[in-house]
Amino acid sequence: MGQCDCNSGSGHGTDQHNEAAAQDAQLLANLRQIQHKLLVMSGKGGVGKSSVAVYLALALAKRGHRVGLLDVDLHGPSIPHLLGIQGMFPVDPVTKLLIPHRYSDNLEVVSIECLLEDRDAAVIWRGPVKHGVIKQFLGEVQWGKLDFLVIDSPPGTGDEPLTVAQTIPDAHAVIVTTPQEVALADVRKSINFCRQVHMPILGLVENMSGLICPHCGTEINLFRKDGGARTAARMNVELLGSLPFDPRVVEAGDAGIPILEGPADGAFVNALEAMIVKVLERCSPPPAVAPKEPEQK
Repeated sequence: MGQCDCNSGSGHGTDQHNEAAAQDAQLLANLRQIQHKLLVMSGKGGVGKSSVAVYLALALAKRGHRVGLLDVDLHGPSIPHLLGIQGMFPVDPVTKLLIPHRYSDNLEVVSIECLLEDRDAAVIWRGPVKHGVIKQFLGEVQWGKLDFLVIDSPPGTGDEPLTVAQTIPDAHAVIVTTPQEVALADVRKSINFCRQVHMPILGLVENMSGLICPHCGTEINLFRKDGGARTAARMNVELLGSLPFDPRVVEAGDAGIPILEGPADGAFVNALEAMIVKVLERCSPPPAVAPKEPEQK
């Protein structure tokens, strides 16, 4: 008679359960070392959300804070391009954790693009796979102790921001918009998303709030004016700042050299500094919700 293997499936299931428990424990350990988690999100694309995430992270790092920048826009990652980062991640030979790209002494970066051999390859994943990858980026990366983790998510209220909300209960949202009504309508949906999933909103950022003419200094309202302030007041959220449209930011993003890497001045930089002051003021109290065990899937 052949040997009975009726318990083999049970053993395999136990191994999977133990592995999942170990992964969740590592994720929780990582999150406990990160003081503030900021999810940068927007209701629609084209509002400069990724640029805001990059300059938020850069400005915080330049003030001496230890910052991680995580790109969870899995289908359209742009953080590496904006920062001029290339190449695959190294792996720690002892812990087997991914080591983030070190952009500067105080800023580390992780993006799905740095795991793709072809940067132009399409990422075609459904929700459960995306959920698993984001959890890996949080738990299987050697983040270490951070003052801030800035997370750049894709537009809308789909799988990626929902995964962050479920996995990081003490994350706070930074919502990016432009002043025109078509963007503001979607931002109101993002605000309601955050309230529905119980994610505190750090505040609203109005991007491309006006163009300062480089020749005469006159402000040109490309996308109307003060829509972000009106929406913040109407929806009872904080307005963190209004960043003007600056062609130098566009050129710097294409070149992969942010304007903060050179002599920084002008309306955009001044508005960014004012925004960072507001962010730090809003982050100064300890988080109201402590990290808890991630949900079992």
